[in-house]
Amino acid sequence: MSVPTKGKSPFYPGQPVPAEFFVGREDEIERIKRALTQVSAGKPQAVYVSGEYGIGKSSFAGYVRFLAEKQYGLFGIHALIGGASTLEEVATKTVEAILSAGAFNPTWTEKVRNVLAKYAGEQSLFGFNVNLEALKADGPSLSQGYLSLLRDLYQRLQDQGTKGIVLILDEINGITGNPRFAHFIKGLVDENALSRTPLPLLLMLCGVEERRSEMIRHHPPIERIFDIAEIRTMNNGDMRDFFRSTFGSVEIAVDEDAMPILTHYSAGFPKIMHIIGDAAFWADKDGKISEADAVQAVFVAAQDVGRKFVDQQVITALRSKDYRSTLAKLVKTGLTSSFQKSEIVKGLTETERKKFSNFLQKMKKLKVLRAGDQMGEYIFNSQLVRLYILLNSATISKG
Repeated sequence: MSVPTKGKSPFYPGQPVPAEFFVGREDEIERIKRALTQVSAGKPQAVYVSGEYGIGKSSFAGYVRFLAEKQYGLFGIHALIGGASTLEEVATKTVEAILSAGAFNPTWTEKVRNVLAKYAGEQSLFGFNVNLEALKADGPSLSQGYLSLLRDLYQRLQDQGTKGIVLILDEINGITGNPRFAHFIKGLVDENALSRTPLPLLLMLCGVEERRSEMIRHHPPIERIFDIAEIRTMNNGDMRDFFRSTFGSVEIAVDEDAMPILTHYSAGFPKIMHIIGDAAFWADKDGKISEADAVQAVFVAAQDVGRKFVDQQVITALRSKDYRSTLAKLVKTGLTSSFQKSEIVKGLTETERKKFSNFLQKMKKLKVLRAGDQMGEYIFNSQLVRLYILLNSATISKG
């Protein structure tokens, strides 16, 4: 039997999903559509997109930008500010994002380049080069005139039918530790709201809930300015629809006995769904995802998640023979985001209980776990470590 030639994988592990492949999240999208409607009518809005790492915040933000430009006439800017620790760096990364914006409406490109001509170099095969030297030198003035820059951009684009601007600040983990950032965001919102003619602006920040709490600690009034859109894990039905439709887009079927494996080990996290789906795509040899293909994909995904997202010290500790019974017990309880120590120790021998106590201390030291509000409660700091344990559970149970 001839093996079919593999084409392009329909999965996107390790990167945001292109807008045309975005599925699900109907409730969250309806919430954002209300904000987009308000902005297109001239009323500024601010939204904080909250969710665990790997839950699909960047893909969601990319889809919002697509909707904003295609359906609401808004100019979308998706600035990835990971690594920025100062306001000047936030400003320069925003300008870089503006120079690459307008992908869904090419007629805006020339207008944008005129506004930022000082920073737009010669056109190349991959778009416009950025004059990084000039951009870095002007960082302080750009951060101080941030709203003026956005307002000027909007005014230049109005003759193209632009109704407002969507500014997405994504990957904010590095900057929220800077107390100035919370004041900067609150000042941006307030300055715009109090101006004679407010800029129709949807300001969207994307991050885990801890980053919003960090901003509030630095400047409590920040709590009042955002509407919260929480991105939750996908339910079993959504995951099944995702795998069927995504594999179906390349004419690959999924056996019924394979589907529970794909959904169980994905645990509702889009990042894991794409990693497992991509591994299953390459494991398939006959145009149908079998149970064996799904199992193989889970093992590949476990290695991939461990390599990309889990610290080597954590992996070494989790692979210790001393912790195998503990990990097996954790998996059997469902391995949710938090657990009670008393539930795990049930059925453990005295020796295993001592090892479990050592395990908890080790995981706290490695910042995998933290104590919860209730006595005996422990919470996973990193959901990807929790998912790594789940993905490895088949190996753990055999150990």
